[in-house]
Amino acid sequence: MLLPGVILALLFHYLPMFGVVIAFQEYKPYLGVTGSDWVGLKHFRAIFERIDSLQVIWNTLLIAALKIAFMILVPVVFALLLNEVRKMAFKRLVQTLVYLPHFLSWVILGAILTDLLSPEGGLVNRVLQEWFGIPPVFFLGNGDWFRFTVVTSEVWKEFGFSTIIYLASLAGINPELYEAAEADGASRWKQTLHITIPSLVPIMTVCATLSLSSILSAGFDQIFNLYNPLVYDKGDIIDTYVYRVGILSQKLSFATAIGLFKSVVSCILILSVYRIALKTANYRIF
Repeated sequence: MLLPGVILALLFHYLPMFGVVIAFQEYKPYLGVTGSDWVGLKHFRAIFERIDSLQVIWNTLLIAALKIAFMILVPVVFALLLNEVRKMAFKRLVQTLVYLPHFLSWVILGAILTDLLSPEGGLVNRVLQEWFGIPPVFFLGNGDWFRFTVVTSEVWKEFGFSTIIYLASLAGINPELYEAAEADGASRWKQTLHITIPSLVPIMTVCATLSLSSILSAGFDQIFNLYNPLVYDKGDIIDTYVYRVGILSQKLSFATAIGLFKSVVSCILILSVYRIALKTANYRIF
């Protein structure tokens, strides 16, 4: 039964890994892997010598860190607020509405955001200008605003789906704790502060530590569908940089070296955060 799956994994996941050898070559497509010259760690040294590649690594770390921080904070706050709603019909309606963006691709959302955030007649800029007198903001053409837009849109798309984890944790809290707190005269805020939030800390720790493993993956689909040459200096991340350099500029060996560097660092981070999650929250996969 496992044989077809094993064969597919070997063909499409392990066999292509042989291609990473071109990171150690001056690869020429017409010479192939066997005919191209070996250059050792030349391309890896270039990663830390080129200003644009260092800027890309910084962009990736900053955007990913902001996403991780807000993707922990916003779902927790929303789950706490939603947990206080007593009308089940309204609660389910809100849950459904916030889940929906998760199922839309960044191709669709990219087109929607480009239209909404346009400085020339976009809905957001029209509201800012007519209601608050703020001049049009080029959200997708200014580097600083682009980072803000990327983080905000990521949170808007995914916070509803991430809330499921925290709502499940809230449902598992022993109700006798709340009954005892009410008997002692604790207000709803005191119960939240001393019972609810401490009960969420273990799952928050697990989510935060596991998210650290993707600190070098800031979201290729999202950035690729939103960015443009005006924001390359502030919005280009490792994955999009590999695409631009490797595919568009035909520097295949250099792009492969960056991709391999990212994979090795990500692997180390995954193993590290797994150890942290195991020690702090007793989380284990095997």
